[in-house]
Amino acid sequence: IPLTDDMRRFDDLDFVLKEGMAVIVSGRAAVYTANGTFQLYCNTIQQEGLGELHIRFERLKEKLSREGYFDAEVKKNLPKNPERIGVVTSETGAAICDIINVIRRRNNKVDIVLYPALVQGEGAYKTVIDGIKYFNNKKSVDIIIIGRGGGALEELWNFNEEALARTIFELKTPIICGIGHEIDFTICDYVCDLRALTPTYAAIEATPNIEDMYKHLSMLDGLLKSNMKYITMMISM
Repeated sequence: IPLTDDMRRFDDLDFVLKEGMAVIVSGRAAVYTANGTFQLYCNTIQQEGLGELHIRFERLKEKLSREGYFDAEVKKNLPKNPERIGVVTSETGAAICDIINVIRRRNNKVDIVLYPALVQGEGAYKTVIDGIKYFNNKKSVDIIIIGRGGGALEELWNFNEEALARTIFELKTPIICGIGHEIDFTICDYVCDLRALTPTYAAIEATPNIEDMYKHLSMLDGLLKSNMKYITMMISM
């Protein structure tokens, strides 16, 4: 069916209709018997090949982007030497094991506090909201990690909920998202202060390596002693 200018754009579409585009239409058809004209009255139109969840994801992503939720200037800086890290994830999943192991290996001086949350299933995002709000309101941690292992879009959907995205944006405590595998993207990844490729990388990004810190302190100590020796020599001359 050739497209007219009126047909190319609808107020509730998040894409522009083009000639040759395959779409899925729901509505009703009618034939004008006077001249045999066939008419199609559309209620909804979506691009073929895009699932409903993917369409919802893109719509929310575009909406929050327009509102400035992803802008670099609103991202909070991560503390360089956190003393306590809050983790919001399942208490039985692989993600918490990976996070604890990496943090302990990199810096055993950092305290880890877990808020057990659901990471899959209907309404699971509400427990994630409760967790990050708990840490933020208590002001008991320096960084919050939201973590979860990989999965299909449906399994990760709780991290695409608008309520969770808006909560992350509003809180004062810096938040790192380590959700899924490297190829997985959720709305939380875009709105958080730092997106990590996996829960393991989230732990790395949150924690300074204590060995590197000791090496840096040793270098500063050597530099200080060298300068003091030089100053003492100059005074004695």
